[in-house]
Amino acid sequence: MSFSTSFIPEIRLADNIHTTIGTAAKAQGAAAATIVIDGFLAQSGLAGRIVDSLDHEGVATRVFSDFAGEPKLAHVRAATKSAVGSDLVIGIGGGSALDIAKIAACCAASGEDPMFYALAANALPKTPLKKIMVPTTAGTGSETSATNIFAGPEGKKLWIWGAETKADLVLLDPVLTTTLPAHLTAWCGLDAFIHAFEAATNRNTHRGAQFYAHEALRLLTASLETAVREPGNLQARADVLLGSCYAGIAIDNCGTAVAHNISHALAGLAPVHHGLATALGFEATLDWLVDADTVELEAAARACGSSRASDLPDFVSRLMDRCGLVRALPATFEAFGAGDLAAEMKAPENQPMRRSTIRPIDDADIDRFAATIMALPKTM
Repeated sequence: MSFSTSFIPEIRLADNIHTTIGTAAKAQGAAAATIVIDGFLAQSGLAGRIVDSLDHEGVATRVFSDFAGEPKLAHVRAATKSAVGSDLVIGIGGGSALDIAKIAACCAASGEDPMFYALAANALPKTPLKKIMVPTTAGTGSETSATNIFAGPEGKKLWIWGAETKADLVLLDPVLTTTLPAHLTAWCGLDAFIHAFEAATNRNTHRGAQFYAHEALRLLTASLETAVREPGNLQARADVLLGSCYAGIAIDNCGTAVAHNISHALAGLAPVHHGLATALGFEATLDWLVDADTVELEAAARACGSSRASDLPDFVSRLMDRCGLVRALPATFEAFGAGDLAAEMKAPENQPMRRSTIRPIDDADIDRFAATIMALPKTM
């Protein structure tokens, strides 16, 4: 047995730890910083409070918040332009804000366009800007991951991968997650759960990553439903946030699998929340997946509190029910059929997730999964 684990940033967790951003930035040696923050959070006054804390430490600050939804090439380009002249980028928000911030920190340092690095076309700069990541949702694990997703010029999901994009410091603050609506808490938390599960069970898994993946499964199984039902429960919020962070470490080492193949393919057709799409793909394929009957699947089941892997499909469906997950797609998907989704699942950019799945996926499997997903109601 042999494995290696990737670099893990410094991680700090505490209630209201976001109030220390100014001193953290100063400790990173920053004289000028760019904040990349979700627009809603910026309007809530959070951006202003953080700017004040940075000003107090003598750090000149710019704010970029002109984006919404999934990150697009235009967003990353605009954030990069804002970050030029800074020596630190602070990402605050969900996965979109964090991915935009991390890419901008690389592109602002090198002067290259984000497309120069898409799909590993070229090596990332060895000296990117410093990065502090502050997630306000518990799902993507982007704060600890070297993978960064954005929509390219044709609307298809692209990725930029490399240790150079990773944070120098991660601040986990459950207080910042308490305003997340119940359905988003559920979608994001299920995304984190699936990150942990796929990293613990796919072809690339190893014991180093499973250490984090299994703990993430335990944390999320125990706390997600409470976080959905009791938004002000800071212990549950902290456990879900930490579970998401650990799941991000796991996928940073081992990647994802078939559920993410489906969710990325859905996003290639029309806008859909990544957590929802991943949860739908996971539920649709889990019966098929557990037939692989591996020791890794059994270990993941035990981490979830189940006695055997064959219990997982029912366990997961019941967890989704308790979290209020509605099995439906946005109405914009009425324009597409199973053949369209199958074609996206077979697209080159989605093949790494197909290949990493523990069971071989043939074209007939893809057609069947696509038919199941596209038979869902289009009512959202």
